[in-house]
Amino acid sequence: MAISLQSFFQERRTPFLFTLSLLLICFLILFFTDSLSLNPLVRKYSSLRSHFGTPSSSSSSPPPPPPSSSFRPSSRLDLKPSSADSVLSHDLDFSNSSAANFSWKLCGGSVAVDFIPCLDNSKAIKALKSRRHMEHRERHCPSPSPRCLIPLPIGYKVPVPWPKSRDMIWYDNVPHPKLVEYKKDQHWVVKLDEYLNFPGGGTQFKDGVDHYIYFIQKALPDIKWGENIRVILDVGCGVASFGGYLLQKNVLTMSFAPKDEHEAQIQFALERGIPATLSVIGTQRLTFPDNAYDLIHCARCRVHWDADGGKPLLELNRILRPGGYFIWSATPVYRDDERDKNVWEAMVLLTKSMCWKVVQKTMDSSGVGLVIYQKPTLTSCYEERSKNDPPICHEKNKRNSSWYVPLTRCISQLPVDSKGNYYNWPSPWPERLTSKPPSLSVEPNSEEKFLEDTKHWSTVVSDVYRDNIGLNWSSIRNVLDMNAGYGGFAAALIDLPLWVMNVVPIDVPDTLSIVFDRGLIGLYHDWCESFNTYPRTYDLLHSSFLFTSLKRRCDVVAMVVEMDRVLRPGGYVLIQDSMEVIKELGPIFHSLHLSVSVYDDQFLVGKKGFWRPTAPHTK
Repeated sequence: MAISLQSFFQERRTPFLFTLSLLLICFLILFFTDSLSLNPLVRKYSSLRSHFGTPSSSSSSPPPPPPSSSFRPSSRLDLKPSSADSVLSHDLDFSNSSAANFSWKLCGGSVAVDFIPCLDNSKAIKALKSRRHMEHRERHCPSPSPRCLIPLPIGYKVPVPWPKSRDMIWYDNVPHPKLVEYKKDQHWVVKLDEYLNFPGGGTQFKDGVDHYIYFIQKALPDIKWGENIRVILDVGCGVASFGGYLLQKNVLTMSFAPKDEHEAQIQFALERGIPATLSVIGTQRLTFPDNAYDLIHCARCRVHWDADGGKPLLELNRILRPGGYFIWSATPVYRDDERDKNVWEAMVLLTKSMCWKVVQKTMDSSGVGLVIYQKPTLTSCYEERSKNDPPICHEKNKRNSSWYVPLTRCISQLPVDSKGNYYNWPSPWPERLTSKPPSLSVEPNSEEKFLEDTKHWSTVVSDVYRDNIGLNWSSIRNVLDMNAGYGGFAAALIDLPLWVMNVVPIDVPDTLSIVFDRGLIGLYHDWCESFNTYPRTYDLLHSSFLFTSLKRRCDVVAMVVEMDRVLRPGGYVLIQDSMEVIKELGPIFHSLHLSVSVYDDQFLVGKKGFWRPTAPHTK
């Protein structure tokens, strides 16, 4: 017999209510558990409160800075940016830190907006006894390091994004018109309304840089861009259009020039999103390892290669890979006036004594000529010379040490492993990124350590950096890895439209040759000193356990100030370190008005806004 619905509930009311209550309890438990487990921002907030303390109503700390309005966490969570910023920044208590009482001031002087401490030390430069060898363009770091903050140019904006930035940048961000006028007939850079445009011209690029690049490969087909030629040094790069256009061919170019009367050329390059550094071939070695570059290029770079017995060209020989090429595009190659002929004859004698072979000498339809030299791969030519001049460098000079090391007039030895075998050319790109580097140590387990490091960074980048820590990768172009190791961090980011400057600190094991073997670029540096770059030139500063060792000999506050100088507004700092170090750094970054968060008790993330101190700088 059928049972009515009313009688069903009357008979089974108690079991039904019990079941419903049980389901509701299970649902609530599941809801709160998932909220905590799926929401990394909640975990970060909990971690911060446990380490920095819970704010109290009696706290005397100053009110925290307003969050950056452009902060957009690129995580899998559907959270409003303002809500995330409130949790991560506003509820932190830094009252117990001395950083909470910092009173920041702007740097003063006429060069404050573009101040580079180790290159703008006017007192040290004035005291130099000589400027004959470009000593005034080299590093002269002040002591102590400055703690003032760099002002922003009037009208500064978030930089034009890549790839559009290759061809145009905001004039207000780099308001230097000198090159516009000085090179107006050569189309290096042109001012159009509120932009600076870069048409791809140059002193030697009369038909455009694309034509010039094609001309080189046609002149010597053995040069295969983006295959056997991956890492290039462009000496006296101008505004770096040569390196900028080679990026589309999978070639990574380190463009460099001094901070000189060609105003802001390296600043233009970095604002465009092209790898570049400030440097000069003067009295010191370049801060690169031996046998690093596949090709070195010089287009009217105004370097007297035969000066001081050929020291400048011998320095290029040191950093050029055996079998690598040097392209010299300059008037002595193709003009017949007396001055150019004398320079050419001196170059012939010098390159012959170094065993460099001329593999091509030609001229294109525009009248621009070039010569391509190749460095030897074997020592037989050195042994067959009638005179041992320049001499072969002693064994003690063979080590990859080039931080404040004077130039020497000798030929660097060709690299060999512990068994006496000469190094082979790296695998073609992109295989060389992950294959065994030729300069990797032959010690037991060295290859295993290298592969483990590569796997480690691939995992960290994919599982942590790419999705879970609030970085907007679409806004990141110029990246600085402050202690690069084998270059694993840069390798793990290779599929993104960015480039990484890999820095190997001078007080850690030397791995920079391995970085270059992988087809990446970098240099040596001591982080107790200022970095050779203009202000506001990097979008992301990354370090992994750098501060743990560095704080024993460096001024941590000065290091943070230097990071603030280098970082663009809207850019990020990403620091992996111990919680002890994070507790020390967090308040300092917070005092600089960065949005600060911590992930998994080991990753500090800060985002820089447009805040600057209100104190006016002195002109």
